[in-house]
Amino acid sequence: MTARILVVDDIPANVRLLEVRLLAEYFEVLTASNGPDAIETCENGKVDVVLLDVMMPGMDGFEVCKRLKGDPATSHIPVVMITALDQVSDRVRGLEAGADDFLTKPVNDLQLMTRVKSLVRLKSLTDELRLRASTTRNIGIEELLSRDFATEDAKPRVLLIDERRSSVERIRKMLRNSAELDVATDPSAGFFQAAETPYECVLISTAFANFDALRLCSQLRSLDRTRFLPIMLLADEGEEGRILRGLELGINDYLIRPIDQHELTARLRTQVRRKRYNDQLRASVAQTIEMAVIDGLTGLHNRRYLDSHLQTLFDRAVARRRPLSVMITDLDRFKSINDTFGHDGGDDVLREFARRLRKNVRGIDLACRFGGEEFVVVMPDTDGAVAEKVAERIRAEIAQAPFAVGNDGKAIEVTVSVGVSSLLKGADSVAALMKRADLALYEAKSGGRNRVVAKAA
Repeated sequence: MTARILVVDDIPANVRLLEVRLLAEYFEVLTASNGPDAIETCENGKVDVVLLDVMMPGMDGFEVCKRLKGDPATSHIPVVMITALDQVSDRVRGLEAGADDFLTKPVNDLQLMTRVKSLVRLKSLTDELRLRASTTRNIGIEELLSRDFATEDAKPRVLLIDERRSSVERIRKMLRNSAELDVATDPSAGFFQAAETPYECVLISTAFANFDALRLCSQLRSLDRTRFLPIMLLADEGEEGRILRGLELGINDYLIRPIDQHELTARLRTQVRRKRYNDQLRASVAQTIEMAVIDGLTGLHNRRYLDSHLQTLFDRAVARRRPLSVMITDLDRFKSINDTFGHDGGDDVLREFARRLRKNVRGIDLACRFGGEEFVVVMPDTDGAVAEKVAERIRAEIAQAPFAVGNDGKAIEVTVSVGVSSLLKGADSVAALMKRADLALYEAKSGGRNRVVAKAA
């Protein structure tokens, strides 16, 4: 695993020591001796993790971290604060500034590398989501990145898996004002509960009498529904080896008992903020993909989707020697509707037409808005005679009831012309199939409109 690590410290000997350790693990290392240079490096270059000294002249590490986390362009970069300060209040101050973790000098090599690798994995996931989201500028990515996910919406829903009643009660009291806490005392039951409920973090105790907590962590990481669920390990003094193994397995953070309330809530807030950030990125990517293939006005698939899937349906029908039919519909005199009622009125008609069309085709049929007032329906396993009957049913559905247009709901008569074609045995192609349907539609329009014409050949 390679990554670019920025080491920030005003003492050259400290910088050199960390640099040597990181280079030995094949990381690429950047250095900065003060806060402003560190911020500039993060803004201008690809930085995967920042190792940040706290005690620096001028701008200290707390201020550097706060500025990095306050800028949408750098807020996603994990920051590990490295300090000689070992008080809980110092850790809480750093976490509230946005730090992802704290390491106390002198830094243990194994602890350093395990934590860096864990954060690099987390950063690579965020980078992938950011890249996908930023390829489309219509999802408000900059607005998304600037939001404060730690404070918005309701309290996070958190699951505690711990069999010790006294420990459960202490943590319940600590989180009573900052989270909605559910508790599972049995690890197997806790696993299923985590998989079935939309938690934003799970706290797992290591103090089970007859169960390995790391096996539970591993199971949660291997399940699709919980792969990205933040996991915080609650460990006892002397369990450093288990914590390091947990970080290698993919846990996000840990706390060592006795647990401080402020540190617990600060670390939980960090995990929830990152999860909400990544969840929103995923939702934006999914929305963008949907927007690429769905017509925003009617909710039907668009022509891009038709062009990419019609050939697949055609090839499948040919390979299986099954029938396939296509209908092209065109709203009659649609231009006059737009001219009379404006484009808003025309949109009302298109939406209502799409609703009626969807009601009269099967789930396996592919209904698309082809463009303007033209719609295409691809009907697998449907021969020409059945397709013609379906087209006639749709034509009648449109003609029998008026359409409501405008704010006043004025009722107007709307009709549709339909051309139908079916797959021919022997030599045929998608282009020829569509051409026959288009010719049939032209014949329906020129023959008086409000009718169905089916082209057998």
